[in-house]
Amino acid sequence: MTTLSRRSVLKGAAALGGTSLFSVPSFADSSLPVLRAAPASAQLAPDGYPSTPVWAYATEVEGRVPGPEIRLTAGDRVGYRLVNDLPQPTAVHWHGIRIDNAMDGTAPLTQAPVPTGEGFDYDFVAPDPGTYWYHSHNRSTEQVARGLAGPLIVEDREPWLGEPGAATRELVLVLDDWLLDRDAAIIEDRWDDLHAASHGGRMGNTVTVNGVAYPELDVQPGERVRLRIINTATDRIMPLSLPHLSPRLIALDGHPVAPRDIETLVLGPAQRADVVIDGRIDGETTAGLLLDPGNGEWVEIAAFAHSGKASDSRGSDVRPLPAWGTLAAPDFSNSQREVLLMEGGAMRAMLETTYRGESLGFRDLTQHGMVWAFNGIADGMDKPMFQAALGRTVRMEMTNRSMFPHAVHLHGHHFTVLSQGGAANMEGDVRDTVLIGADETVEVAFVADNPGQWMIHCHMLSHQKSGMMAWFEVA
Repeated sequence: MTTLSRRSVLKGAAALGGTSLFSVPSFADSSLPVLRAAPASAQLAPDGYPSTPVWAYATEVEGRVPGPEIRLTAGDRVGYRLVNDLPQPTAVHWHGIRIDNAMDGTAPLTQAPVPTGEGFDYDFVAPDPGTYWYHSHNRSTEQVARGLAGPLIVEDREPWLGEPGAATRELVLVLDDWLLDRDAAIIEDRWDDLHAASHGGRMGNTVTVNGVAYPELDVQPGERVRLRIINTATDRIMPLSLPHLSPRLIALDGHPVAPRDIETLVLGPAQRADVVIDGRIDGETTAGLLLDPGNGEWVEIAAFAHSGKASDSRGSDVRPLPAWGTLAAPDFSNSQREVLLMEGGAMRAMLETTYRGESLGFRDLTQHGMVWAFNGIADGMDKPMFQAALGRTVRMEMTNRSMFPHAVHLHGHHFTVLSQGGAANMEGDVRDTVLIGADETVEVAFVADNPGQWMIHCHMLSHQKSGMMAWFEVA
């Protein structure tokens, strides 16, 4: 049961071969269930405020935010016919799923945007268990901010819930950030706010958990619960804390990690984390999910209300998640070296950048709505950033020479984080989106085992729109 606590609205602050894994696309299967994108309404602000006009996904029921949870088992198919009832063209990207390129939903790179009143069939196999999500990938700065996002949960082939040391149940927590006016309507005149884009992006003033401001979530004392946490915000980085709940991290971006204690969990836009918590047994009846909005002061965005008989499900150790078994390990004996240099933004503007084949100074660049660049090119969609032979390991050094962090996302692949900030990543974390701080370098490696044309971009969507996007080709 979910109820609301009335509080003030949060103020915004600043290895297997690839062909064995991926499906054959199907473009005209009228038997597929419908995933409809359409205008809707949602009670995003606390009780007492008006409902908010949103854009939302719907299946059997009316549209809601977040969109309906899609849940399946690894190796099963996902099949939906997108029907576009929006006033704009749209497309759906299945974030983090290593699928056939034609199903990636990256308009206009892998498909044309779906016009108003028309549809597109998505049909693919989800090879890897984990926590994922789906969202608009056309005019996404606006469309995701209006609500077009939902959770995609791929369960393990072998049991984990209910096993010794594991959790007895799970909660999916979709975190989002909304920019609302006093009447709880989305502020619509700032989609092209270049000042925001040149800084940290378009920040909201209301954070929701599963589409609700300040929900209370029921937990038994001592109960062990798996939290699947998804940051669907367009730009907000979310430092999170779960005091008094003994949080242990068990997966990042869907991929298992060795269970480890955490004090603060930082999720950039599009990143996910699976965390095991244990309900309190000290007699206290509440605990909170806390967020630092950027000013160093923690704010409770959800509460865990403890009630009922104490559970005996907790244990001293946390059972690791089953290994994927589908991800090829990098081979560094003949790896391909690539560099991704991030430049631009406020306070450290680029001297000269290429945009659509023309070399421009920063002032002229801003006249085209561009303030960021990858490797000296803004909005580099004319030709691939690099090409890799199918099956070859790519080792990429990503350096952020700006004053702001960036959440860099690779489509169609997961990568191993080799080092960050000059320190080797001893955990060997595997991700699809990595948060790179100001003046920081991150080195990653992945096997280019998924053929096609794949985007690489900053998932702070204001940064993507204003220059930080490119693509690479695997063939």
